[in-house]
Amino acid sequence: MKTIAYYISEYGFGHATRSIALMREMLRTDKELRIIVCTSFSLEFIRDSLVEFGNRVVYHKGVTDIGYILQKGSLQLDKDALNTACQNYLFKSDDLVKQEIEYLSSFNVDCILSDIVPIVFEIGDGMNIPTVGISNFTWWSAYEGVIDPLLNNEFKAMYEKMDHFIQLAGCNEPAFGRKSNEQFGFFCRESDDREVQRLRDQLNPSGNKRIVFIPIGMKIELNMAEWPLWNNEDCVFVVSSHMDIQHPNVVKVPADYTEVQNYVAAADLVISKAGWGTVSEAVVHQKPLLIIEREEMNEDRNTIKYLTNYKLCNLTHRERVIDFSFVEFNEHLICVENKKNEITKEILKKLNIKKVII
Repeated sequence: MKTIAYYISEYGFGHATRSIALMREMLRTDKELRIIVCTSFSLEFIRDSLVEFGNRVVYHKGVTDIGYILQKGSLQLDKDALNTACQNYLFKSDDLVKQEIEYLSSFNVDCILSDIVPIVFEIGDGMNIPTVGISNFTWWSAYEGVIDPLLNNEFKAMYEKMDHFIQLAGCNEPAFGRKSNEQFGFFCRESDDREVQRLRDQLNPSGNKRIVFIPIGMKIELNMAEWPLWNNEDCVFVVSSHMDIQHPNVVKVPADYTEVQNYVAAADLVISKAGWGTVSEAVVHQKPLLIIEREEMNEDRNTIKYLTNYKLCNLTHRERVIDFSFVEFNEHLICVENKKNEITKEILKKLNIKKVII
């Protein structure tokens, strides 16, 4: 049996959902494959999503990375808090690497995947195991101009130990992969047509309203209850389960519902920040996409540039969303292929590549 250790960034569920799409495909393609899932915040969500694979998936709860820290009640970064958190993380990073090496040593690991945890590449280097980074960004580029450059250089040094880099749509990173760097487009979990129709019938039984999906990240605390937006009688709004909104026009995704891509596929319009997970699901399912701009976020800017170049979205600001003061959005979208199968094949090929000591 071949074994992959898959480390997934802590921030929200976006890294988790796209990793689930790949892990499902890999496990279905290679019946002799075992995956060790290494994360913390989204671990139970991933466990619920991969239950069909039984003991072929091992779950390891541990510290991976920091992600973003936002100002309370805002979509903007808290730069001071992020600086402090990154400083503490880097101070502990040597111990974290040692802990993970000790844990993985009890398995015969063939390859380590990272989306996009920086210490993974130190772990792979220390164990002489090939590493693969999969992402549209790195935390080094996300933190550039945000945290102390000396701290950020330590993240860059970790990424420079990456062996292979699978760059996703919107990626604007250096060629960190020492052995290979390859570019792929969007991918996501597949929707279920019958479930999508059930949701449409449930959300809009009369058929005369527009279903608007507004997923706010699971680590974002934003007071949206009093937004005039919800008073629009022509729409039914679907929001994340943790949002504290009570309104007759608003429906929450059930807290135990894992396959949220079905809500994306059921929607007539998706309004979101430029988080890659939601964006990819909207694009692959050919949904009109309205992106809330956050100009200080490097990751957002790169994703938005890609989307606008291919005319895959329209842009707005939070203030306009609050009042629903927009009427135009692109309903004629190009077909975007789900690259899940291609990326899976590329990863499984790399299982047979042995790391050479230089």
